[in-house]
Amino acid sequence: MSRNPQNMPAVAYRKSLPAGDAESLLDMTLPVPQPGPRDLLVQVEAIAVNPVDYKVRQGNDPGGEPKVLGWDAAGTVVAVGDEVTSFKVGDEVFYAGAIDRPGANSRFHTVDERIVGRKPSVLSFAEAAALPLTSLTAWEGLFEHLGLHSGALRQTGTLLVTAAAGGVGAMVSQLARALTSLTVIGTASRPETSEFARRMGASHIVDHRKPLAPQVADVAPGGVDFVFSTAGTERNLAAYAEVLKPFGQVVAIDDFGSVEIGLLKSKSISFHWEFMFTRSLHRTADQAEQGRILNQISRLVDAGILTTTATTDLGTIDAEHLREAHRILESGRAIGKITLSGF
Repeated sequence: MSRNPQNMPAVAYRKSLPAGDAESLLDMTLPVPQPGPRDLLVQVEAIAVNPVDYKVRQGNDPGGEPKVLGWDAAGTVVAVGDEVTSFKVGDEVFYAGAIDRPGANSRFHTVDERIVGRKPSVLSFAEAAALPLTSLTAWEGLFEHLGLHSGALRQTGTLLVTAAAGGVGAMVSQLARALTSLTVIGTASRPETSEFARRMGASHIVDHRKPLAPQVADVAPGGVDFVFSTAGTERNLAAYAEVLKPFGQVVAIDDFGSVEIGLLKSKSISFHWEFMFTRSLHRTADQAEQGRILNQISRLVDAGILTTTATTDLGTIDAEHLREAHRILESGRAIGKITLSGF
């Protein structure tokens, strides 16, 4: 870190306001964080924006104190904590970070080395920043919760993915296509989202603005084996119960109050939650699994098996561009991932 700066540019918010309000996100100068024993200090080169950013902004009022958002980043290690063993100064990395620590919308950022991966060498920082949160969510949902086996091409069946043109849906489709022999049915509602979902790995597209069950039955008359529900779980649970085969499984990542879980009983359907921040939030003994997953994602990208889901770069990392990113995500019309680069 050149000249050991004490302060850095950052984007933060002081109170919960609509994204259209000029004060919903603000350019600030904040102290450079100091790495803890297991931390890396990263010079952030690019970030991506996720729904979690606006959900925290809307639902967590910091009472006037600056709160930095941002849980997708790529950059260069400029300092390491005393107990760091996996990285050194100069390494290029990518990661999602931890929801209970400051986000990465700042020039410098600290992150536990155990949840960090090495940036894919074939990608730019912005292209790499699009991947961590969604890759971890997709990998954990598919290979840990649904019990699929990565690289087991003998594993067949049918997987329904909702909002398949979104950040998570696109990674779920890519991983399922690349590492299993599952047939992927994706949901989308516009020509441009349908095209993107197919490019990411969906073999069939159904319209999530119309009743799902009859459309899925037309494509998979024998039913589906798995559902990866990235959106609309509360609205679609009855449809999932109808189209899933006996002993099928659902993994969900979206937010809702309650669902009629009894709908799943007669077929003995299993329901799983996936929350990418669980390991870091609860300091689980296997936190380092996320670093291993990210390194595997990086290898698959460098091998040409996976690709970035970055579709829109809004420019430099500042309050104006981040407010625009939040507005796009809140509209529900984003395709792939939104990125920003540099300060």
